[in-house]
Amino acid sequence: MNSVKYVGLDVHQSTISVAVLNAEGKLIVQSVLATQAAAILDFIHGVRGTLYVTFEEGTHSAWLYDLLVWRVAKLVVCNPRHNALLKAGNKSDRIDARKLAELLRGGQLSPVYHGEHGTHTLQELVRSYATLTEDTTRVMGRLKALYRGRAIACAGKKLYAAGHRQEWLSQLDEAGLQRRAERLYQELDGLQELRRQARKEVMVECGKHGAARLLRTVPFLGPLRAAPLIGRVQTPHRFRTKRQFWAYCGLGLETRSSADYGFQN
Repeated sequence: MNSVKYVGLDVHQSTISVAVLNAEGKLIVQSVLATQAAAILDFIHGVRGTLYVTFEEGTHSAWLYDLLVWRVAKLVVCNPRHNALLKAGNKSDRIDARKLAELLRGGQLSPVYHGEHGTHTLQELVRSYATLTEDTTRVMGRLKALYRGRAIACAGKKLYAAGHRQEWLSQLDEAGLQRRAERLYQELDGLQELRRQARKEVMVECGKHGAARLLRTVPFLGPLRAAPLIGRVQTPHRFRTKRQFWAYCGLGLETRSSADYGFQN
């Protein structure tokens, strides 16, 4: 009998807890698998029926999606922030897997988009550039904190310029502080060089996408700002309306109100 089976996967670094429900919501299989492609595929092929599978967005979600998307009837990568029911009651891997299967059966999951492969390279390059930018900003903040902690005024960008570093280092009266500042400068130089390389790669890859030329016609959207939009949005056609697209990009208006009505005697 080709009945529908609902499969919940609670994914971790080394193991995956699996729960399988039938169409009536009865638990028919519960198991623990190794987080390996062969073990997962063996289990999936061993379950008869039409398989609906879900797991939460996380470290392994992209790999697991690519592994299963063509092997099951329906695959939902769900948003863990919206799964409030998983936090209620007892918690364990087995319980979480079963709850995921129950939420899938009830249609109560908020999906996270996966599917476009043409922008994977740009997406990873954008993530690399964003991470390097964050790390660079963090090191610059540590440098300023070091000088401010000694009541040394350090406004502006002169503090980071290579030509003024000896002048700034001479204001630190302790050898230990000077060595610490030197290490931070070395770290900053390395990050800035990596960031420049990552920026170049992002701009070259972004130029390969036709959408970049359209996005650059928008005021204040250059190649470096168009790249994250292409990499993260992937395709605007995954949104039902343009308003959902605007909201996802942070361009939509969001209203919040409470106690909007009252009675007047």
